[in-house]
Amino acid sequence: RKERAPSSGAVAELTKHCELCPSVDWQSCLQCQLRLLVMAQLMVFLVSFVSTVFCGHLGKTELAGVALAIAVINVTGISIGAGLSSACDTLISQTFGSRNLLKVGVILQRAILIQLLACFPCWAILINTEPILLAVKQSPEVARLSQIYVKIFMPALPATFIYQLEARYLQNQGIIWPQVITGVVANLLNALINYIFLYVLGLGVAGSAWANTISQLSLAVMLYSYIIWKGLHKATWAGWSWECLEDWDTYVHLAIPSMIMLCVEWWTYEIGGFLAGTFGVELGAQSVVYELANICYMFPLGFSVAGSVRVGNALGAGDTEQAKLSAKLAMFCAGCNIKGSEYFPKALYVCSTTVTGSLFLLVSQAASGSIIRGAGKQKVGAICNILGYYGVGFPIGVSLMFAAKLGIMGLWTGLFTCVFLQSSFLIFYLSRMNWKKATVEVREQRHNTQVFISFHVNALKRIFMVMCWVVCRPRSELRYRGTLQTWVRKSQFNH
Repeated sequence: RKERAPSSGAVAELTKHCELCPSVDWQSCLQCQLRLLVMAQLMVFLVSFVSTVFCGHLGKTELAGVALAIAVINVTGISIGAGLSSACDTLISQTFGSRNLLKVGVILQRAILIQLLACFPCWAILINTEPILLAVKQSPEVARLSQIYVKIFMPALPATFIYQLEARYLQNQGIIWPQVITGVVANLLNALINYIFLYVLGLGVAGSAWANTISQLSLAVMLYSYIIWKGLHKATWAGWSWECLEDWDTYVHLAIPSMIMLCVEWWTYEIGGFLAGTFGVELGAQSVVYELANICYMFPLGFSVAGSVRVGNALGAGDTEQAKLSAKLAMFCAGCNIKGSEYFPKALYVCSTTVTGSLFLLVSQAASGSIIRGAGKQKVGAICNILGYYGVGFPIGVSLMFAAKLGIMGLWTGLFTCVFLQSSFLIFYLSRMNWKKATVEVREQRHNTQVFISFHVNALKRIFMVMCWVVCRPRSELRYRGTLQTWVRKSQFNH
């Protein structure tokens, strides 16, 4: 079946949702998106952060168990889903830019199936949290509490993955407000549930886990309900289609490098926190710096998402000059963010110039990484992150941490070196990038995908119809060999 072209009313429906910037001026729209994206990213981060804060009053062992459980969930669950869903930053943004709106819904369906399948290997690791923690010499009591937390959270993992897809589905269409609204409501609900479960009912670690689980489920349900209520899906969703079962390789070829880009960076900082535990008192310093880094990273993460969306939309529309301009603007915003360092928490500057420098370089890295995702060059970013973190930064950091006995300063010195090299390489790569060639590649890939899917979907339909005919028709008619051959010939797809 050929996709029907969206009407002008459907396109207008998608462009009227930004109440803060009703004008068509793209600079004003981008400024609006930056503010909202920062708030949306911060709302998601605060859910787990608030749960950890509430557990701080339960005791040192309970706090350690919850913190370790959240780290395990982030490493073996949340980071995997966030990385796989990053493929939507390329596919949905480029498809939406080409105004092939119904194709956006098919990509979302395909992503939902892949994300749900990805839950199974994540569950296989999460259910063995306690043996894994005991194998790395963690306290038996802390490992036991972590296992309790993780087991309760496991049913919320699919909801977390679905929420990430819902958020990217809207972000890549320039719709940000729903995530902010649902994020605020979910955080208020999370704080209320934590208070009731921990202080009124006295459920301890299990209560914190249930509060986090309910909050994650509510995020996905509320955002889905908002999409249905406001009709944000009408222009891009035509119902479930056979096409969602085809062309998985295109999605996976982008999803795997995207996952590597995110997970390599995320895991490095989590491992750094684990290594800091060997120094005893420095674990607290590392935890504080890490949380501050996460909060500060919400700002560059917000405009990096906006940059990825703009670059992908421009390439999908075949507008090479607009794609180049969007990339330059993203890097310019990174420079403004670094220059406006007075907006960062003042506590950062008492840590060290090395830590502060690392965080500022992360800003330019986030901007360049977003352009890489929007252009569909995730393999370059994945190779850069692997070599940067595990080939240079982490070995230097561990060596300075233990051999040179610099402690946490040694770790952050290695990370500073890594991020500096990464930022330099990505900026050089983008400056030499052939944007006209990238635009042609997007157009050719879209055409080849449409032909491939059209052929195979019709083949599946023919096979299914033949099977139904064989089962339902009387046996006496099967002796007429020519009847079946004629029927199949008539049902063939005419290209």
